[in-house]
Formats: sequence, structure tokens, C-alpha cells
Amino acid sequence: MHRHLEYMQALTRRHFLKNCQVGLGAIALSSLLRSEAPAAPRADDPLAPRAPHFPPKVTRVIYLHLTGSPPHLDLFDYKPELVKRTGQDCPDEFIKGKRFAFTSGTPKLLGTPRNFAQHGEGGVWMSDAVPHLHEVADELCVIRSMHTEQFNHAPAELLVYTGSARPGRPSLGSWVTYGLGTENENLPGFVALISSGVQPNGGKNSFGSGFLPSVYQGVQCRSKGDPVLYASDPAGMDRDMRRLSLDALRDLNELQAAELGHPETLTRIAQYELAFRMQASVPEVMDITREPKHILDEYGAQPGAASFANNCLLARRLVEEGVRYVQLFDWGWDFHGTGPNEDIRDGLTKKCATMDQPVAALIKDLKRRGLLEETLIVLGGEFGRTPFREGRTSGGNILGRDHFPDCYTMVMAGGGIKGGTMYGESDELGFSVARDKVHVHDLQATILHLLGFDHERLTFRFQGRDYRLTDVHGKVVEGVLA
Repeated sequence: MHRHLEYMQALTRRHFLKNCQVGLGAIALSSLLRSEAPAAPRADDPLAPRAPHFPPKVTRVIYLHLTGSPPHLDLFDYKPELVKRTGQDCPDEFIKGKRFAFTSGTPKLLGTPRNFAQHGEGGVWMSDAVPHLHEVADELCVIRSMHTEQFNHAPAELLVYTGSARPGRPSLGSWVTYGLGTENENLPGFVALISSGVQPNGGKNSFGSGFLPSVYQGVQCRSKGDPVLYASDPAGMDRDMRRLSLDALRDLNELQAAELGHPETLTRIAQYELAFRMQASVPEVMDITREPKHILDEYGAQPGAASFANNCLLARRLVEEGVRYVQLFDWGWDFHGTGPNEDIRDGLTKKCATMDQPVAALIKDLKRRGLLEETLIVLGGEFGRTPFREGRTSGGNILGRDHFPDCYTMVMAGGGIKGGTMYGESDELGFSVARDKVHVHDLQATILHLLGFDHERLTFRFQGRDYRLTDVHGKVVEGVLA
């Protein structure tokens, strides 16, 4: 007997009443629960635009991840007392019972060698390593009271993007596109751009869909070569022939979907169709030679290169075309001091030169175009850096810092954010949060809130229970909201 008929024969009246969606009771219950239901994508078009839980402050996100985690004490969190005590033994109460990635014993305190000053009408503290960000100080909200539980790169990065330190959960961008869909049917709802030649610490899990349908995973695009791998027509096949092939595959997949009802079959149909449409639309939106010279110069972008500057310009072009979530990963921010490029003096100056100008240009460009008020920008790493010298390099001339989860800095800008402000505070030596703690889950809850979601209601049922990005934690940080 056919397996579907066997299944139907085994159904009881209890099964029928439980699963039937056309009875009067089901209709009434559906009506009553509609306002409380989590995002429910249409089966025939999983990327169709959908409304959030309440009116949003922003409709798009650009998340700039500085992979490896920059030394926040040399960029945004000025500690004059720490500078005074540079070279002294670290007080035992700050390190007793704590583990560090590469430091043991009693390390030496390390105040910043950078010059700090206040900028903008809000008086935001920033160092001389980021001179271009000084110009947009009044657009920035600097959160100086972040903390996490993870002090190794991959688990910390996964916690930031998936809400769990272990692989397997959907990423932030996937949750956003699952909840909102996309505004441009010819482009992915979620795009990942990677510079400095290194994948994220969490691998593709950092922009993967986990147990959500795979249509919501991030599509990795490139600023050099083919924008999307494997999207081009195979050799010997023109676009018309590809269309015929996809039509045949669609018909077969629709037959399978009707018989088995598996959601990944519908995802496959949607992805094939999106890939076909992307062949024409992605090369156009990824072609920065269409930008005028003064815009290229403002970002420091170079057509044909693979750089963070190019990716920042591409992020603007993508959100301008309706992409919901753009994720940039830039490797090279792991300032241990194991070589000249990891020195918080000249090494940090050189690395910041690749980030500072394009990020400031992105903020200015979005503002000129009227897009900043509906776009959220997030900038930072997966944890912070220690207020003392890294153990392995403490005897040398190169100044570096170890991983530090207890207190660090993130920067936000754009719609719904209180610009020109500093939120939270660390203690005078930068070892712990002194005021207004912000956990990783709080940051996630705040991002979703700005997009119009109650983070406790944006859920997906998997293995018998409802999952959400913030796990069982998180609260919206009201103090950063405009």
C-alpha cells in the first residue's frame, strides 16, 4: 500500500479533530490567537514581506562585526586612573578565581597609550585611532557596559549572533528575515559580506539559519569576482535553457510538496527561483563602479578589490534596494601583541584606518539619502580586551591585551537610537561594569525591539518547544532608545 494511504488509514478521530484546520472551532481559535501568534510566513512564499508585532523604528540592519574584538580601552572607554597605574601589578581582587585565554599569574596593568578627547555636542569620548568617527560623534550611542560569559572567539561570536555558544541555532539575520521577509524579491533578505580573507570565528553558523528553513540563511556575497558563487549559468547553458530546467524542477518539487508537505521542499523552490532572479539583479547592485568618484573616495573604496571599505559601500547599496539585514565580518581585531600588527599603538592605527573612514562614510551617506532614520547600524566585537598586558607578550616591546568578557564596548547608530550619548559605565580601571549592565541577550532584544518585535514572541517551534533568539533571557535597553 502507498505510504500516504497507510498514514491516512491509521488516523483516528482524535488526530483528525486535533489537526483539522477547517472546523468552526479551529477557525474561532485561529481568530482569537492571531494577535498573539509568532511570525508565520506564507507557505507559498516564505520571503514575502510581513508585519512585525508593533510599528518599528527601523526596517533594516547593518551589523559591522570586528572579528577578534577590538581593544575598547584604546578606542571608546577612557580610563585616566588606569593610565596612571600602568606597569603596576594587577590588584588580586580583580583576577582571583578568573580564567583568561593566555594570561596567568599576576599581570601588569596597561593604560592606553592613545590620546583621548570628547567629541560632538554630546561629548562622546573617543581616541585618536578613529579620527573619522569623531565627525559623526553625535550619531553614535556608545555602550560601555556590555558583558558576556564567553572568553573564546567562536563561542562568544555564536552567542552574539545565535543566542547560544554552541552551533545549531538560527543567526540574528535569519530571525530578522523569518520575521519580516524581504522587500525586494530579486535579492536575498539577508546578505553576509566578509573582508580580510578570513571567515567568521563561528564559521557559517554565524550567518546560518540553524533549524529555521534554510531560505532564511545569509547569502554570502563577494566584492571581488562573481558576487555569488554557483549562481552563474553552467557552461553551455543559456538563460532560457536554465529557465526551462528550473520550471521542470519546480513542477517536480511541487508534486513532492503536495504529497509530503515538507517545508524544506518549499524552501528549495523559493531558493531556486531567487537564485534565477539574482543572476540579473545581484551583479548590478554589487557593481560599485556605478558610484560617482566622490562617493568612492569618501568610503576609500576601490572597484575590483575585496575590502571592508568596499563592503560598507555595498551595505548601503543593498539596504537601499530593500535588503533587510546586511552582516559584515572583518578579521584582524585580535590585539594580543604577538606581532607588530597587533600592537595597540601603530598596529591599531593601521587597522583602524581600514575601518574608521568607511564606517563614518556609511553613516554620512545613509543620512544624506534619508536612509539613516530607518536603518540600524551596530559596530563591535564578540567581547572586550583586558585592562592589563597579555601574558605571553608581557615581557616584550609590543603592547597587547588578552580576551576579556566582563566589560566591553559596542556602538550603535541610526533610527531609534539616542545619538551623541554614552550609555553605562565601567569601573575606574575597566575591570567590571559599574552602572547599567547590558548583556548580549539585552542587545539582541533591543535590536529586535527596534525592528518592531517583542523578542519573547518571535519564536519557532523545534523539537517540541518554542525557541527564540534570546533563549530565556534579555530585556530591551530603554536607555539607548531615542
